[in-house]
Amino acid sequence: MELVILGASGFIGSAITAEALARGHTVTAVVNRPERVEAKAGLTVVGLDINDTAALTKLLTGKAIVISAFSGHAQQDVKGYYLQAFNSVFNAATAGKVGRLLVVGGAATLLLPDGSRLLDSPDFPAEYRATAEGAAEVLQQLRGQNALSWSFLSPAAEIFPGDKTGRFRLGSDNLLTDSAGNSRISNGDYAVAMLDEVEQPQHINKRFSVAY
Repeated sequence: MELVILGASGFIGSAITAEALARGHTVTAVVNRPERVEAKAGLTVVGLDINDTAALTKLLTGKAIVISAFSGHAQQDVKGYYLQAFNSVFNAATAGKVGRLLVVGGAATLLLPDGSRLLDSPDFPAEYRATAEGAAEVLQQLRGQNALSWSFLSPAAEIFPGDKTGRFRLGSDNLLTDSAGNSRISNGDYAVAMLDEVEQPQHINKRFSVAY
């Protein structure tokens, strides 16, 4: 299967790219700095500004699967950049008649046992708020449209660098925690969950979550 991965050189995007290649898919990796991506069999690297909607539309036209894994962490206006870039992705995917858009989402919109969002808890880390608010708006945008088939994968509250184990749980809108109350997932296992969804769709036009 041919996959286009936007932000393929990032923390999560690189794990998804590695998992896709390991499964024998061909990957077009869209990145800002292609010189940072190591050449591999099955991998085509494209340097492209994600906010260049016309160029992105040309690249995405007719593609069956696009995975949006970019982030705005390196930008001064994290939320503003994230929303602008996602609108570019959404418009390009819609105009290009992409078969399905899978989005690397955040954990902040997941619900706690009292029904409130993790984002609204008083101890939510300030350094992640801009990204979290951006992801929350993107999820709302996806839920409010019917022009594009989508899935949005929320990680656990903590996502850390780690190899895949293949042993994790999937959920929907509630924050998953283990018996000790921790909510964790490695980027390796996050990638496994994302590729499982690519290959065997179970969450069309839905948000789902993954944690140990």
